[in-house]
Amino acid sequence: MTAVDAAARTVRIDAAPYVLTYDTLVYALGSTADTTTVPGAATHASTVATHQDAVLLRARAQEARGALAVVGGGLTGIEAAAELAEARPGRTVHLVTQGEIGPGLSERGRRYLRGALRRHGVTLHEHTRVGEVTAHGLALADGGGVAADAVVWAAGFRVPDLAREAGLAVDDRGLITVGPDLRSLSHPEVFAAGDAVAAYGPDGSASRMSCQTGLPMGARAARNVAAALTGRTPNRSDSATSARTSASAATTASPSSPAPTTARCPPSSPAAPRPASRRPSRGGRYWPCAGEAGRRTRRGRRDGPGAPAPATFRGGGRRPFDMALGADGPRCGVLH
Repeated sequence: MTAVDAAARTVRIDAAPYVLTYDTLVYALGSTADTTTVPGAATHASTVATHQDAVLLRARAQEARGALAVVGGGLTGIEAAAELAEARPGRTVHLVTQGEIGPGLSERGRRYLRGALRRHGVTLHEHTRVGEVTAHGLALADGGGVAADAVVWAAGFRVPDLAREAGLAVDDRGLITVGPDLRSLSHPEVFAAGDAVAAYGPDGSASRMSCQTGLPMGARAARNVAAALTGRTPNRSDSATSARTSASAATTASPSSPAPTTARCPPSSPAAPRPASRRPSRGGRYWPCAGEAGRRTRRGRRDGPGAPAPATFRGGGRRPFDMALGADGPRCGVLH
């Protein structure tokens, strides 16, 4: 999709018939890697925001003879570094992050990650700011450098400008502001889900772009579209996503008033941070989000607020290390 005309209710695509009309539109374009924040990232770094990105990175990593560097200490960067190191034993892999690894995780979870990465041969650089990405690695803000034949950029994501350009109501990040039924606040014939939606947690903090919020929001949007098309009232209190909104976006809140929200999805609880969402597994259940009231894993251990983050989750044929680090949705590809 290359453009949306919300007034004419048309969508422009890059293949015949080029223009499509709609009565109801579900906007779920997701996000892309944000390579605009540091000079040289767009030119010299690879990303893992899509499957095709991961395929290209695999080819580049196979051609590289020296070290590999991953920038970004979130779940995407963690898994990318772990996959690269495990797929290429003996190869030097650097993981560089300007803060602590795994922001939002518990201290116990971060200790586990540091140990697991160390066992896999990943050299961790915490509290290290990248000033520029070059053809030969990373130039650090403190004057140092990290030599690398290939750089993976996983230091943030952004959404396309299509929603803003279409005239849909968006917040200062370009995310679509929606009501409790995931309808656009400015165009009720448009539903939105996933990374493109302004979603906030129960405490008012912005939910990170991930499958933890995107998957349940997609299911909720589908149910609400079906309800709208069949003349039923969309469910405004679906516990699967706990979506709640107010009429104004968080960016318009005054300092003295509670931050209003748009879509509210249950991200990992700050009291018991979760490494990541879990995949469907043979013999196991699929947990798309960390529930607010807690739940149990396949082994029967309580899992939720007040419980420690688990170290591993064995099931579905995936390696325990993968499950502990979390496969962060389609933006992470298996590189071997």
